[in-house]
Amino acid sequence: MKKSSTRKFFKSFVYAFHGMKYFLLHERNGKVQLFIAATAVAASVGLGIAVTEWVAVLLCIAMVLGLEMVNSVVEKLCNTVQKEYHPEIKIIKDISAGAVLWVSIISAVIACIIFIPKIIALL
Repeated sequence: MKKSSTRKFFKSFVYAFHGMKYFLLHERNGKVQLFIAATAVAASVGLGIAVTEWVAVLLCIAMVLGLEMVNSVVEKLCNTVQKEYHPEIKIIKDISAGAVLWVSIISAVIACIIFIPKIIALL
């Protein structure tokens, strides 16, 4: 790789981290999802989950946060392109939010499968 292309490659990581930082600091849903992710990690540590359970928890966190970021982008883009209400923009935004909701519901089910038996065993 040439020096300039190497620099561009690493610069793309800097831009991506700036995007993640912006999302987690400025988007309400980013803050909420980060809190839920931190809670899931704390519960995982506290309950001593197995390696395969860690994989499931981390994949769920990644999917929810990743889709929430994409949803935020879709909403911002739609709001930039179309300032007034438009029925097609509403459908686009609803589907994007629905994707986040779907992954969140499945993630909650997975969390219940992993955590409830361990919590019951402690009681």
